[in-house]
Amino acid sequence: MATQVQPFAFRLGITKDWKSRWFHKNEYKNFLREDFLIRGFLTEKLRKSGLDKVELERSANQLKVIIFTSKPGLIIGRGGTGAETLKKEIEYKYRRISKTKKGINIKLQIEEITKPEINAQLVAQQIADQIEKRMQFRRTMKQAIEKVMQNKEAQGVKVRMSGRLDGSEMSRTEWLLQGKIPLQTLRADVDFATVNAYCTYGVVGIKVWIYKGEVFEKNKS
Repeated sequence: MATQVQPFAFRLGITKDWKSRWFHKNEYKNFLREDFLIRGFLTEKLRKSGLDKVELERSANQLKVIIFTSKPGLIIGRGGTGAETLKKEIEYKYRRISKTKKGINIKLQIEEITKPEINAQLVAQQIADQIEKRMQFRRTMKQAIEKVMQNKEAQGVKVRMSGRLDGSEMSRTEWLLQGKIPLQTLRADVDFATVNAYCTYGVVGIKVWIYKGEVFEKNKS
């Protein structure tokens, strides 16, 4: 039988970088738990704010939270009030989940995504929002693929949906592909994301693959 591999983990350390950058032999378990809870908290809170990913960097007494979003203005707010409020919420969340009870400085950094139309996470989230509004899934998939392929950097896109599509009694899986998606090529720059759409008739799983060409050694630096 064929074995499915997560595209991001498959290329980790080759063309993809770690989303948590730190190392601590003694506190590894606690730090991993903290990263998981903080990332989950921000993902849920900023779900409608064009969130792509959350990266975490640790030093001796500092935790740097880097938020990648296509709508930084919604997070920063007028005069930076939104960013300050979010930072305080992260600090409160960290104090509640931290087992070390060690004082740490939280630094918040917000990065803008300039090309959201070829970002797999944002495309998948947009599809999920439309599915939750009861739009037809085939029409939603076709529109998303056409929008992605309008960008010259996108060489291929694949969208897969699973669940009770359009409220049918039996769950099934449907997918559409345009262009090429070389999933077994390590130097291929494949952006992957998975999002759930929560509908009245159940949960619909959405997966998006976007191929942006090959990454050669000279382009890694």
